Amino acid sequence: MSNHNHITGNQNIDLENYIETHTSQEDELLYHLRRQTHLKVLRPRMVSGPVQGQLLTMLCQMIRPQNVLEIGTFTGYSAICMARGLNQGAVIHTIERDDELESFISHYIDKAGLQDKIKLHIGDALKVIEELNTSFDLAFIDGDKREYPTYYKMVIEKMNPGGFILADNILWNGKVVDPQAQNDSYTQGILTFNKLVKEDPRTEQVILPMRDGLMMIRVKE
Repeated sequence: MSNHNHITGNQNIDLENYIETHTSQEDELLYHLRRQTHLKVLRPRMVSGPVQGQLLTMLCQMIRPQNVLEIGTFTGYSAICMARGLNQGAVIHTIERDDELESFISHYIDKAGLQDKIKLHIGDALKVIEELNTSFDLAFIDGDKREYPTYYKMVIEKMNPGGFILADNILWNGKVVDPQAQNDSYTQGILTFNKLVKEDPRTEQVILPMRDGLMMIRVKE
């Protein structure tokens, strides 16, 4: 790689800060949610954060979905960001496996005044999706990485033509290109998912190298 393209670790942090500074700032509610996540919840780095949050809001404003599916609510940051970009009458079905997070998530959904737009489901995503009698214009996959291939197979069947699927952590800390790091089940799940999508003639896709990689998949009409 030529020198002028090489970014050092420090430059990387500087760039991330620059990107965040030049992105619309999160409001007090989202800042508080993110802060409380870091104080009270295990693995707080899983929270979406202001840059990805703003992207999700703007994607919803662009796509204008009526029905949205989210797999992996965590503490609710991404669901709130998407809900804020939705038209009147549109709904997000968000699924979280960890029942201990339920009151935390509900508290912030209520605080944001988004109870009408966000329907929280606690349980196994595969079972919940099966029971949802809805087709979706947008889906955001951010659950258990080992289950990504199974999520994809279920979700694609529920998508409307022209709909979009977003999948987070698709570069998995660079492990997807590191043969030494590919033995664990999480990395295998991501690699299998990426291959599945690439080989699926029903879709077209692009990977955005932001944060830990976000794949945007469009279901052909």
